Amino acid sequence: MSAYLDAVAQLEQSVKGQGSGWNAISAEYAVRMQLQNRFKTGLEIAQHTANVMRADMAAYDADSSQYTQSLGCWHGFIGQQKLISIKKHFGNTKRKYLYLSGWMIAALRSDFGPLPDQSMHEKTSVPALIEELYTFLKQADARELGGLFRELDAARAADDQAKVAATLAKIDNFESHVVPIIADIDAGFGNEEATYLLAKKMIEAGACAIQIENQVSDEKQCGHQDGKVTVPHADFLAKINAVRYAFLELGIENGIIVARTDSLGAGLTKQIAVTKTPGDLGDKYNSFLDGDYIQSADDIQNGDVVVKANGKLLKPKRLASGLFQFKTGSGVDRVVLDCITSLQNGADLLWIETEKPHIGQIAQMVNRIREAVPNAKLVYNNSPSFNWTLNFRQQVFDAWQAEGKDVAGYDRAKLMAVEYDATELAQEADTRIRTFQADAAREAGIFHHLITLPTYHTAALSTDNLAKEYFGAAGMLGYVEGVQRKEIRQGIACVKHQNMSGSDMGDDHKEYFSGDAALKAAGKDNTMNQF
Repeated sequence: MSAYLDAVAQLEQSVKGQGSGWNAISAEYAVRMQLQNRFKTGLEIAQHTANVMRADMAAYDADSSQYTQSLGCWHGFIGQQKLISIKKHFGNTKRKYLYLSGWMIAALRSDFGPLPDQSMHEKTSVPALIEELYTFLKQADARELGGLFRELDAARAADDQAKVAATLAKIDNFESHVVPIIADIDAGFGNEEATYLLAKKMIEAGACAIQIENQVSDEKQCGHQDGKVTVPHADFLAKINAVRYAFLELGIENGIIVARTDSLGAGLTKQIAVTKTPGDLGDKYNSFLDGDYIQSADDIQNGDVVVKANGKLLKPKRLASGLFQFKTGSGVDRVVLDCITSLQNGADLLWIETEKPHIGQIAQMVNRIREAVPNAKLVYNNSPSFNWTLNFRQQVFDAWQAEGKDVAGYDRAKLMAVEYDATELAQEADTRIRTFQADAAREAGIFHHLITLPTYHTAALSTDNLAKEYFGAAGMLGYVEGVQRKEIRQGIACVKHQNMSGSDMGDDHKEYFSGDAALKAAGKDNTMNQF
C-alpha cells in the first residue's frame, strides 16, 4: 500500500471515532490538505532546508562537480516560477536554491521607493520577502499536488488501475518546491544586537543560510561600487556570533553562516583595531594600514593618531572623512586573513567579492585559505555587474598573447564589438563562460554559484520587448507572438493564470466543504479551458 493510502486509512479511524458529527468529513480530502501544507512554520522550513544544504555541502566536499546554484528573486511569484521551471526541465530541484539579494530589496521592495544598495531600506523587508518566497513555493506544492489528486480521481473513475498506481507513486514521491534560500543580511543593519534580532526574524521566516559582510553597517556600499569601508575582525566576529546564537535559540543547530569579505575592493577602515599583544588579530589588521613610521613625538601633528604596529610607531594616513587608508596592494592578503579568521570563528562558507570573474584570481586566494582550513569553500557572485563578454574575451586575448599566438587581428579594448562575435576568440570566450561554474567549482573551491539580480534584468528586458511590439505596429500580435504563443508551446505553467493563482485549489476546497452544492469556477464557460 502507498504512503498516501496508509495516511488515509489511519485518519479514517480518527474520523469514525468522532461519531456522526463528522459524517461529512472525508479522511482522504483531509490527508490531501495535509500534504498540500507540509510545512506549518518557517522554522520547519529552516530546519528542512538546512538539512538539504548541509548534505549538499558534504556531497561537494566529496566531489566538486556537485556544486549548487541559485538565482536572485525579488518577488515570491518570480521564485515560484523559477522552481516550477526547474522541476519541469530537470525533473527535480536537487542543488538548486534561491538567493535573496539585498540589492534587489533596496531597489524594488522598499517603502521609500527605489534605493541604492546601501542598507537604507527597512530591515523588516528582508524577512518579509523570505516569508513571501516560501508562501509562493508552498503554493506551488499545493497546486502540483492538486493536479495529481485530480489525476488520481480521473483514473479511479475510468477504472484504470495502472494509472492509479502510477499516480499514487507520484504522490508518494512528490518533491517539494521548497528549497534553501541564501539570505543577504548586508552588514547586519546596526550593532551585533540589531544583527541578532534581524537574524531571528529571517530564520523564523524560513532562512537556513544567512550571508553577512564585513563592511561598516552605516557606511555599507554595493560590493561592486567604490567607497567600501571594512571593520576590524573583532567587530565582524561579534556579528557572526550573533547570527549563530539566533540559529541556536530557535533550534536550528545546523544553520549556515556565509561570511563575506569586501576587502579586495575596500581600501578604507573606519577604526583602528584593538590590539593587546604583537601579532594578535588586531595587530595583524593594523599592519595593513597605510602611513608613515615615525621616530619621535616631533613627527606628530595636532589631531594625528599613532599606533604601534610591526614593532614600530605608525602614523596612519587619515582622510578628511576621518577614515583610515589601507596600503595599496594589500587587498588579497586582507581577504585571506578575513576568510581564515571567519572560518576559524564560526562561519561555514565564504564569499569573496571580486572585481572580475577570473578563476585564477579566485583560486589563488582559496588555495592560500585552504592551507589553514582545508575544506574551505565559497559562495560566489556571478554578478551582472561584470561585463562577462568583454572580461572573457580579454582573458582569452591575454592567454593567447602569452602563448605567442597571433592576436594582431583583435583590438583588446574593443572586443565587445559585434564584429568579433563570429571569431575564434569570441567562441573560445563563450566556451569559457559556459564552463565557468563547473571549472571554478573544481579549481577554485566554489560550492555555490549565484547571480544576485538576474530577474531584475529579465523583467526589464521582457517588458521592453513587449512594450516595443504591443505599442508599435504589431499591436496585439506583439503579445500573442511574443508571450502567449511561447507560453503555450513551452509549457509555461502560468499560461493558465487562473489555475496558477489558485482557482482550481479553491474549487477543490469548495467540493470538500459543500459537496455537490459547491459553486465552482472551472465549469464549461471558463475560458481557461482553451489552453
